[in-house]
Amino acid sequence: MSFKTAPDIPTFYQRVESGEYDIAYLNPYQYISAHSQVGFEAIAKEKARKIQGIVVVKADSPIRVLENLKGVTVAFPSPQSFAASILPRAALRSKGIAIEAKNVGSHESVYLAVASGLLPAGGGIVRTLETMPPEIQASLRILWSTEKFTPHAIAIHPRVPAGHVDRLLRVMLALEDSEEGRGLLAAIGFNGIEVAKNSDWDDIRQLEITPAEALGK
Repeated sequence: MSFKTAPDIPTFYQRVESGEYDIAYLNPYQYISAHSQVGFEAIAKEKARKIQGIVVVKADSPIRVLENLKGVTVAFPSPQSFAASILPRAALRSKGIAIEAKNVGSHESVYLAVASGLLPAGGGIVRTLETMPPEIQASLRILWSTEKFTPHAIAIHPRVPAGHVDRLLRVMLALEDSEEGRGLLAAIGFNGIEVAKNSDWDDIRQLEITPAEALGK
């Protein structure tokens, strides 16, 4: 078994679409797309967690409402980041608030750019904000939040044998049962892992996000 990363989110998803990964951790929109196009099947997700997008500003920023973002540059991890980019951009468009989007590659880069004053606002999610150092969290203020949705999927390519899938799922579900396992979960900001099924992401399907919207067009 090998662990393979990608330099950015678009490259990662291109690799997912080409079937390069046997196991992938996919954001909600990526999952429903990969399920439809490649046959990836969700087997697990973070326990007792919903994903929620946010727009952050500096704690002392004069920006108080979304309308104050008109004409400013807003940082996003990538166009394909579901809750951190797709949902906030859609909300801004629906309100007629024109912004300049700047994709900076990761959630961490968004928070650091806003905290340092390089950019006035940025999109992220609650879970990744909570993993930032306390001083960074304290320097930021959540300006706006999306609704809550089913979180990322741990999904398996259809070529993976069922026996391998069963063993992997047993190991993941057992992490909460040991001190070492709980430490691993805490390191990535997880409450735990629970069994998931494809229909858990029907709330995302109901949004009817178009491929163009998913690409930030």
